[in-house]
Amino acid sequence: MRRFPSLAVAAAALLALAACGSTDDSPGSANSSDSGPSGEITVFAAASLTESFTSLGKAFEAENPGSKVTFSFGPSSGLAEQITAGAPADVFASASVKNMDQVVAGGGATDPVTFAGNTMQIAVPADNPAGIDALDDLAGKGVKVVLCAEEVPCGVAAREVFSNAGLTVTPVSNEVDVKSTLSKVTLGEADAGLVYVTDVRAAGAKVQGIEIPADVNATTDYPIAPLTDSKNADLADAFVDFVRSDAGVAELEAAGFTRP
Repeated sequence: MRRFPSLAVAAAALLALAACGSTDDSPGSANSSDSGPSGEITVFAAASLTESFTSLGKAFEAENPGSKVTFSFGPSSGLAEQITAGAPADVFASASVKNMDQVVAGGGATDPVTFAGNTMQIAVPADNPAGIDALDDLAGKGVKVVLCAEEVPCGVAAREVFSNAGLTVTPVSNEVDVKSTLSKVTLGEADAGLVYVTDVRAAGAKVQGIEIPADVNATTDYPIAPLTDSKNADLADAFVDFVRSDAGVAELEAAGFTRP
């Protein structure tokens, strides 16, 4: 007489079949844990990073489906003040170590890393009506020079250049950030302005760039850090890593930034 399998054996067989029929797409499978970070982050970044970070943000979103990066560009000093006052943000990229230190001291970030450097350059309108050829020309009578405000990184660097060169230059205006300074030049409201090399390059044919002698020129370092109160720490960390990746470095160098 034949004997039928016991209920226990049958149940075991059914479990085995169920296991074979499971897919890697099921919740908790290895595949689901392989997906990268997603969601949204807000990045506070120095105005001089506008073009580069806009491009990097698009590339980052393409590599991380389901992610969105929103940028707030402005003067590093102002952004640092906003962060320490509690403004919601996830990443801070500063054009000044001093402004990053301010955020760190306030508990807003830890362990920032320098990811790029920048150098000053003279920007004049495309037709250069004042005939500016060299740094000394900016101290000439009647020459309208525009600078970033004294507390802004590009303003600090510009005044360092003049100090190094032993020049006294009184600006016709002190602008909120480097983009505002450059705008005064492109609109023909100033004969010259001191901005970053990267901003002259970004402006293209709208301006001419005049080199500043290396022995009197000034540079600035750019630190970046995820913020302590980030609501999406994983995505914030991933963005910082992306900026420092080979792709990030290539984008920054193409814009005229230097390696740290």
